[in-house]
Amino acid sequence: MSDQGPWWRDAVIYQVYPRSFADSDGDGIGDIGGIRARLGHLSDLGVDAIWMSPWYPSPMADAGYDVADFRDIDPVFGSLAEAEALITEAHAAGIRMIVDIVPNHVSSRHEWFQRALADPEAEERELFWFRPGRGPDGGRMPTDWVGEFGGTTWTRTTNPDGTPGDWYLHLFTPEQPDLNWDHPRVRAEFADILRFWFERGVDGIRIDSAALLIKDPELPPVVDGRPHPFHDLDAVHDVYRAWRRIADGYPDRALIGEVWLPEADRFANYLRPDELHAAFNFDFLGCAWEPALMRECIDRTLDAHRAIGAPATWVLSNHDVTRHVTRYGREKTTFSFANNLDGSPVDLELGTRRARAAALLSLSLPGATYVYQGEELGLWENENIPVEQLQDPMWARRGHSRDGCRVPLPWDGDEPPFGFSTATPWLPQPPEWKDRTVHAQTGDPSSMLELYRAAIAARRAEPGLHTSAMAWLPASPGVLAYRRGPGFACVLNMSEVAVALPDHDQCLLTSSPLDGDLIPPDTAVWLRLAT
Repeated sequence: MSDQGPWWRDAVIYQVYPRSFADSDGDGIGDIGGIRARLGHLSDLGVDAIWMSPWYPSPMADAGYDVADFRDIDPVFGSLAEAEALITEAHAAGIRMIVDIVPNHVSSRHEWFQRALADPEAEERELFWFRPGRGPDGGRMPTDWVGEFGGTTWTRTTNPDGTPGDWYLHLFTPEQPDLNWDHPRVRAEFADILRFWFERGVDGIRIDSAALLIKDPELPPVVDGRPHPFHDLDAVHDVYRAWRRIADGYPDRALIGEVWLPEADRFANYLRPDELHAAFNFDFLGCAWEPALMRECIDRTLDAHRAIGAPATWVLSNHDVTRHVTRYGREKTTFSFANNLDGSPVDLELGTRRARAAALLSLSLPGATYVYQGEELGLWENENIPVEQLQDPMWARRGHSRDGCRVPLPWDGDEPPFGFSTATPWLPQPPEWKDRTVHAQTGDPSSMLELYRAAIAARRAEPGLHTSAMAWLPASPGVLAYRRGPGFACVLNMSEVAVALPDHDQCLLTSSPLDGDLIPPDTAVWLRLAT
């Protein structure tokens, strides 16, 4: 136990994307059986918790984020009994479980929405955002809001008699109708869903699109300088205060939000003592590989969290963003959905070297660290998926597909499917991943996998990494150096020239080989300082 308190304050949390982790039944799609069979990999890696991307019954219009039933498991992944067995087995291995809840919307196949469509007078219509259209015939959408994937946010219904009906709101795809969180039945339903999973032993809830739940009922236009009609409305905090009271009724549970907000103070509001326990740090994820910007980002993050006593989180990749081996190998190393860099040149050797250094950076900063599956293998974005095989609905709306970071993991062998399945995987794996399999990297001290294993083990063992304190150390231009606790330091050389090691007693770990007493560019070092 660290001096930071509960597990979620400084845990290493591994994101499992079920479709792409491991397949046990030979259909080319990952499943719970595959996760259970490969649980030893996560135990050997040394992670503290697993965050499970949605595994609920779903038509898969948006890779499972269109949920039809939050209290069951989609048959493609297994059964509720298998999910409960995985939770038990993970706990036996010392690994906690976090499940994903998607409160902004449900699937258009959800029983509530089906009733709402079947009867214009149904009570369930009040649980969604049905509105008449504009114009004399109601043929224009109620607003001109742009969706989170781009494109329109309203779809017109057809009445049972075949006449055009009202429109319904969907900030994502038409198959994901938004819920009306002003209705008490919606709030009661999700309160029960939280209890359902807490009763089954899950240790945390990750909340998708946490800032979008509340909408201005007047449906105003989006105007710069005015409160946004559905981003980060103040009333959303009442929802999370209620959720926090539920979580506090169970020992050692955590609520973790996906909160995409550029303003640090607005972001911090979600982490007040009576709301969420933690939230993802997208500022760090999207930061360029530039020393001044990275230091500013770290300071900004720590300052915002320190002000409210909440733990910071450090995230390099996830199921929605371009893998950082690829990002860091580009001329422009930032990420944002508005800045589509797909297909721009990538230096994978450079990107891998920087990704190795970034691993030591993220694993040594105060707070919790998230590892997206395959990150520990040094996987890059597969940007060569044929268009006809793309499945991400964002592709049609923005010309950018998230499928490249969702490609199934390589476990062993010299060619696809690399032990992932006995069938053709649902997305194609690059043949070049034969050197990135778990089997190929295990026991190789120079591999990304062994670097992660060593870093996570050192993180557990090093006293300095069990403190919340951090202080910057003097360093050469382009170098980030900081102390944790009385004797630990991380030095990251982001400059273009080698720099000298500072005085130290022991070199604990390096992301790349040192050049004598010099740290090469794009290299991080963990040191025990001279006393």
